[in-house]
Amino acid sequence: MTDFLDLTASRRAVLAGTGATLLSAVLGSPALAAKAKPISVAMVTSVPIEQQWISRLHIALKAAVARGDVTYVYSENVADTDAERVIREYAEAKKDLVIGEAFGLERAARKIASDYKNTAFLMGSSFPEQAPNLSVFDNYIQDASYLTGIVAGKATKSNLIGMVGGYAIPEVNRLMQAFMEGAKSVNPNVKFLVSFINSWYDPPKAKETAFAMIEKGADVMYAERFGVSDAAKEKGVKAIGNVIDTAAQYPGTVIASALWHMEPTLDRAIAKVIDGSWKGENYGPYSHMVHGGCSIAKMDPKLVPQDVIDMVLAKEKDIRAGTYTVKINDAEPKSS
Repeated sequence: MTDFLDLTASRRAVLAGTGATLLSAVLGSPALAAKAKPISVAMVTSVPIEQQWISRLHIALKAAVARGDVTYVYSENVADTDAERVIREYAEAKKDLVIGEAFGLERAARKIASDYKNTAFLMGSSFPEQAPNLSVFDNYIQDASYLTGIVAGKATKSNLIGMVGGYAIPEVNRLMQAFMEGAKSVNPNVKFLVSFINSWYDPPKAKETAFAMIEKGADVMYAERFGVSDAAKEKGVKAIGNVIDTAAQYPGTVIASALWHMEPTLDRAIAKVIDGSWKGENYGPYSHMVHGGCSIAKMDPKLVPQDVIDMVLAKEKDIRAGTYTVKINDAEPKSS
């Protein structure tokens, strides 16, 4: 994804040449015809399938296969320059639902969706849906990120937390911002070191960046990217996971994780393809905690004091009940 325009500009340039009509959702757009189960699904990703974001889609799709709703194939590590060919081949093969994870694939997916209006497209994006047949989703898991921030704010002894992200884009920023707010809610003295490695998958670079923060005194690391928890483990500090639970891989190091659950999003999308009600719409809200789209991983009382666990669970209950709302802040986080 290294040549995907300018990700630090929040990807607004992606659609600059596609015209406003590709962004607008048209109310009352004709739905696709109903499909018999199992429907055929293809996913195209620009990074390895085990990458955090992609792995959540993969797990949800495998579950849909197991219950007989879909057949499923995928192409991983697709270069931006090859994305249009791969996506178009799946459309030509008459796949019922084509999924693109995000970013470098977006221009190609939107272009192809307009050529294959009888195919359902689902794209990871912070941009609007595209009528009549391209829907979008996003990782609105700020609720769970806020809760892990509470754990981190209580865990730090140096009052310095390190945060290593991929790119400073809305999908990353909102999680880091929510984490920081959670930490500050229980520890007003906490400070943050924030850095972006400008890559979605470069564990060695993330690890070296984390090492530098630990050398400066950070004793808790926010692991938005793979490699950060490795540095934390080697240096004997704690880490907070993101999107997936890696506590088993880093026992005693990862003390809390914000989990993304793609099942509410993909199950709804698959059902709409099956019943013929598919149209371009925004699936982003189905990542919110109230819809079961995110959660905090179970915490170990040997690593997180029970009073902190109780505090987190009480706040989680408030979020699920709608009596507390975590702010969505897409602005780039800064070191303090």
